Amino acid sequence: MTITAVDESKLHAFVGQAVTDLGAAISGLMLHLGDRLGLYKALAGAGPITAAELARRTGTAERYVREWLANQAAGGYVVYDPAQATFELPAEQSLVVADETSPVFLGGAFEAVASCYSDHDRLAGAFRTGRGIGWHEHDDRLFSGVERLFAPGYAAHLVQSWLPALDGVADKLRAGASVADVGCGLGAATVIMAQAFEHSSFAGFDLHQPSIEQARRAAEAAGVSHRARFEVAAATDFPGEGYDLVCVFDALHDLGDPVGAARQIHRSLAPDGTLLLVEPNANDGLENNLNPVGRTYYGLSTAICTPGSLAQEVGLGLGAQAGPGVLTALLTEAGFSSVRQVAATPLNIILQVRP
Repeated sequence: MTITAVDESKLHAFVGQAVTDLGAAISGLMLHLGDRLGLYKALAGAGPITAAELARRTGTAERYVREWLANQAAGGYVVYDPAQATFELPAEQSLVVADETSPVFLGGAFEAVASCYSDHDRLAGAFRTGRGIGWHEHDDRLFSGVERLFAPGYAAHLVQSWLPALDGVADKLRAGASVADVGCGLGAATVIMAQAFEHSSFAGFDLHQPSIEQARRAAEAAGVSHRARFEVAAATDFPGEGYDLVCVFDALHDLGDPVGAARQIHRSLAPDGTLLLVEPNANDGLENNLNPVGRTYYGLSTAICTPGSLAQEVGLGLGAQAGPGVLTALLTEAGFSSVRQVAATPLNIILQVRP
């Protein structure tokens, strides 16, 4: 190893950054534990509380809870009062870690990341061989974590702003439209739409049988199973035609053959139909994604999205930060004539795509 001249100030700054990341890495586990054990939910709205009281409310051991709370206080997630030896979860933090209906809730994200750590050996092997990792091969927390990451945003924006931003689509849905959700996962977005538009029919398709089974249970629990059905099917050959709306939520970049899937969607749409494409928020060009959101998505793409694509036929490996330019070129190749961004959130870009 060749030793070159070192700028001491840059070295110290980078050590500080790495130590900050080290604290974030172990605190990610603490966040997952707080979510899984209901610690955040018990803290929410409770005001100042002792470690012993939090342990009593959650059925956990006080000594572990005390150490966990110390980590949370050091990270600024809870506020510590040394005079009273109490801890409090502020309302702002509660929206991020305790309230699953909040559009900024991130508990699911930490659950998904925890699943990636469990898949470490498999991912290291994929690096060495270049082979993919199928969606079904991941730790089960990935499936629920991804849904809990994206579902709050869908609940906050899908019916209220994204669908109304599409030309004429909301009117069709209110009157009675035929809708397909391709790569539907656990069915969160499908169920949200079915609850909002009682005259329309919805079909969700996904290759992952356990996800389809859970989506069916979710539709039953929501009382919409009579207009929201779920089937195991690939994005490149899902059944049906004449759809007024086809949706792909945070899934196109995961596919082995996104161009083939887009061609199938194009064939399945009515002549005046619309594709609603929701993808991770990204700019064109790596240099324009060097920010906290890009850092997160590139990491998730390395561990989940790219291996998932490489495990399928074609195996394009598009990645989670493709950007609107690459997506537009892909959709144009598939036969679409119009691609327009209609909305964005910190996590997603929303595209209206027309035949």
